[in-house]
Amino acid sequence: MSYEKAEDAHCAEQEGSVGLLIEARETDLGEFTVRRSLPSRKCRKVGPFVFFDHMGPAEFPPGKGIAVRPHPHIGIATITYLFEGEIMHRDSLGVVQPIQAGAINLMTAGRGIVHSERAGDDLDEVSRLHGIQSWIALPEQDEECAPDFTHYPADALPRLSLPGVQAILIMGEAFGEHSPVTAYSRTLYMDCRLEPGAELNLPDEEQELAVYVVEGSVSIDDASHGTGVMALACPGKPLSLRAEESSRIMVIGGDRLAERHIFWNFVHSDPGRIEQAKLDWKEGRFPSVPGDDEYIPLPD
Repeated sequence: MSYEKAEDAHCAEQEGSVGLLIEARETDLGEFTVRRSLPSRKCRKVGPFVFFDHMGPAEFPPGKGIAVRPHPHIGIATITYLFEGEIMHRDSLGVVQPIQAGAINLMTAGRGIVHSERAGDDLDEVSRLHGIQSWIALPEQDEECAPDFTHYPADALPRLSLPGVQAILIMGEAFGEHSPVTAYSRTLYMDCRLEPGAELNLPDEEQELAVYVVEGSVSIDDASHGTGVMALACPGKPLSLRAEESSRIMVIGGDRLAERHIFWNFVHSDPGRIEQAKLDWKEGRFPSVPGDDEYIPLPD
């Protein structure tokens, strides 16, 4: 079989609060760079998160932009969150939805969905793109649910003001606030901007947690971590960090889910279901995206 298992990292016995550090691997997609933290060889998932990509920051000349052709998913929900720029989402449900900075596009693949991601309406001028694309595995009882898509505007997400920290609660509950974004299992997802010297103490609620440094530099356990580093907390140990300069971090985590198998864009607890999805895509049994006739072939 050519798919991977999404497994949990085990924290080595140590005095510090960080159990594992992941250096995101960079991939040049031609027009822009992506830093991928999950899945990695060290750790396949954190809570329900099985995929975590940091897109950009990228600058496109007029007439250029992101162009991800239609492709399928099963067994997950995708979360698109931008710091800058615009992406036009189209899917096999007939949804056409632009996403801009601060908003959330939540696409639930369930038993199967196809979508494309293209440049927005800013192609007539120099444009920028910077954001996070992540996937969460669905609980086993929801892996074959009906596909769905929900857009949450930026003003729907709770804003948190802590000493020296401005945070946006994307999913889950934290510091007395609750996000309206649908979570299929306990999930925590936050965008935090820290002033130099600001400290952030993350909730310690027996869930898997990790911090990803988008920009700047933070100190955890007296060790400095810069852009592209994901730090996974040791279970049962509180994770506290301090900004060494103006910084932006993402907090991800939630309850641990059982093992998942991953091939390309297919994630499932049953490897046989992935084999079926591969065959269905090869033979054209997935629905098409209205208005977008291209597609990405199944990789070898």
